[in-house]
Amino acid sequence: MLSLPSVLLLSAVLFAIGAYGVIARRNLLVMLMSIELQLNAVNLALAAFSRHFAGGGGAGGLPPGPGVAPGLADSGQMFVLMSMAVAACEVAVGLALLIALFRWKRSVLTDDMAELAG
Repeated sequence: MLSLPSVLLLSAVLFAIGAYGVIARRNLLVMLMSIELQLNAVNLALAAFSRHFAGGGGAGGLPPGPGVAPGLADSGQMFVLMSMAVAACEVAVGLALLIALFRWKRSVLTDDMAELAG
């Protein structure tokens, strides 16, 4: 089993790769995928903290860790589930905007969106 620091390091690396993709790329599809990578990195960190501080949660059958109320043992996993729902909504809206932009401009580059503001 992986330790908490190694999972958090992996989460930080994934988040940094996603941040680089958002900052360095001009293609909107790649930017959306990079944002999804960042959201998944946060989900990984939330799940790791939940497992570490709640003593494994309900799935492993372990009791909650010290100082954790029994009802809050799986709260990190609930946050992950809510974040995944928000990410699915973000993908649906983002792809709809991307398709609309492509139909109008025949391009998905951010430079072509400058005309939308003015």
